[in-house]
Amino acid sequence: MTQPTSIGLGAAPAARGSDRARRVRVWDPLVRLFHWSLAAAVLVAFLTGDEQLDLHLIAGYTVLALIGFRLVWGLVGPRHARWSDFVRGPRATLAYLKDAVRGRAARHLGHNPAGAAMVVALMVGLTATALSGLAVLGASELSGPLAPYLMGLSPQAAHGLEEFHEVVVNLTLALIPLHLLGVALASWQHRENLVRAMIDGTKREETR
Repeated sequence: MTQPTSIGLGAAPAARGSDRARRVRVWDPLVRLFHWSLAAAVLVAFLTGDEQLDLHLIAGYTVLALIGFRLVWGLVGPRHARWSDFVRGPRATLAYLKDAVRGRAARHLGHNPAGAAMVVALMVGLTATALSGLAVLGASELSGPLAPYLMGLSPQAAHGLEEFHEVVVNLTLALIPLHLLGVALASWQHRENLVRAMIDGTKREETR
């Protein structure tokens, strides 16, 4: 008599054990340190301002330093840290987004094309935010590395820089919930915890 196949709750532990056995290293320690340090620096910058200007400036400089490091690491780091491994053009990104909406997006061991586009957008937005903040500091407070170049700026121009900084801040902040939504959607569609992957550096091995 044929032995029935185990299904349901009894099969879950075995499946989980198999998943653990097939996890592979994807994100190196420096990529993970960059990710969470950048998130912390952005949070500090958001929570501080003129009332805590010194802390706000430290956070801004930290953002620029981290982005500078990531640009270099994207050229010399391990495979999945490199820009050439995950950055794709607009056509591939749009195609991935269409598939994601239909629930049939391909799984990527590293960043998927939409995630890569968000990485680039966030880095551009945060760089513009930090640099425009330094411009405001130089024009309004006559302080910081840009002060020598902005000392003769008119009050109207200085005010314009402040408004530009606020617009860039708001646009960049708008990317964050989109980023979180993308992480949640990809985690759900591919049945894997991407937050965990950015903590321990491992993901489920690709199966073909």
